[in-house]
Amino acid sequence: MSLIDQSGRRLPPCSEEAERGVLGSALIESTRVIELCSMKSVSADSFYIPAHRLLYEQLMEMYQSAKAIDLLTVGEHLKNSGKLDQAGNYAFLEGLIDSTPTSAHAEFYIDIIQQKHLLRRIITQAAETIDSCYSPDEEAEELLSRTEEAFFELGDKKTSSTEGWKDMVYKTTGKIIDGNILDSGVPTGFADLDKQLRGLHKSDMIVLAARPSMGKTSLAMNIAEHAALGRSGGKKHSVGVFSLEMAQEQLVRRMLFSRAKVGAWKTMFSADDRARIGSASDQLGAASIIVDDSSGLDVMDLRARARRMKRIYGVDLIVIDYLQLLADKRRARDGRQQETASISNSIKAMAKELNIPVLILSQLSRATEQSGRDNKPRLSDLRDSGAIEQDADVVLLLQRPSYYNKEFEPGSVEDTLAVVDIAKHRNGPVGEVKLNFFKDITRFEDRDSRHEADGMVE
Repeated sequence: MSLIDQSGRRLPPCSEEAERGVLGSALIESTRVIELCSMKSVSADSFYIPAHRLLYEQLMEMYQSAKAIDLLTVGEHLKNSGKLDQAGNYAFLEGLIDSTPTSAHAEFYIDIIQQKHLLRRIITQAAETIDSCYSPDEEAEELLSRTEEAFFELGDKKTSSTEGWKDMVYKTTGKIIDGNILDSGVPTGFADLDKQLRGLHKSDMIVLAARPSMGKTSLAMNIAEHAALGRSGGKKHSVGVFSLEMAQEQLVRRMLFSRAKVGAWKTMFSADDRARIGSASDQLGAASIIVDDSSGLDVMDLRARARRMKRIYGVDLIVIDYLQLLADKRRARDGRQQETASISNSIKAMAKELNIPVLILSQLSRATEQSGRDNKPRLSDLRDSGAIEQDADVVLLLQRPSYYNKEFEPGSVEDTLAVVDIAKHRNGPVGEVKLNFFKDITRFEDRDSRHEADGMVE
């Protein structure tokens, strides 16, 4: 039930009793209670009563200065700073202690004021949104995206916790010593690629670029499959896929044949083929892969859908196929280069906002196929904008030498060679990683895998 002031207006949600309980507990048992407040991210704004905010600021200031905190010292500091009357005088401070049964319940009091604070922030954000709806200067889609982002941040802050620097140092050291470096990232499932990248890390924008028909969609979906199924008994991750080019049914069909290692263009399926497809169906059916195959998405709309994926399904990785099919209505009139730069910047911002890796596919320019070139892709070949290279944390350039050299015997070691060039790695080494690519099943495998003449991996 909401409170009503003397003018008949509803008061914002607050609990004066819980606020007094927190402050009274802090005066009784300062070190434990203030440390608890810090851990729970309590700020002065968490208190609705002005005098309570002022007193909490004073307590935090004294605590950070390593000064003794009790009724007498706090009152003296407030008096010396000329704030005692604003904070409620000595009688008020004594009343806080008298009205607090025990400091043992401080965590309970903190949870109450945090709940009330969150409700007030929701009301404030909703009011700002309503005001913005009457503004003629903003597109409705942009306002919706900005509003969703603001509310998402409210929820994210509600569930976040602050981990001490010392604890984080020891935790990270343990991972390094134990060899569990990939625990903080999403493995690609390819041994040599993971050795170089240490997995796909939170808030990173990873660009996988290639010319058409090189297999970039296949490689991205193989990575998504490995992440979702937890290759070699590893952790299973939830993966969100935005397939702007391919319908969901086509994508599922490709993944089924790839997982089953059955040629997709066979006219007749053997009993063994059907068994393989059935097994692949059971495995993929149990995976947490969420596909959005909407075409012609605006980047702000994509970000809104990604937030929903994160909120509802808790996705650990997002795959976008592919960048050049996205649009940005805000920059559509500025030319494709500026529009692409804005899209790239928005995707990087999305990765940071959701705190998950985003793997986005991109086309390369025709420069790789010009005469006199060795057909090896370079960072400068990223199509439409240099901002993609600038925004990306990792850039993977995919090529298959056999695509340009038709002399290789089908199924041979040379014919199956695929090279992933780690051309940019903001936090690690660059270099080439060799994989096998089997065209008939659109599947990539580690290069040291042995394969039969028909392209089947043992």
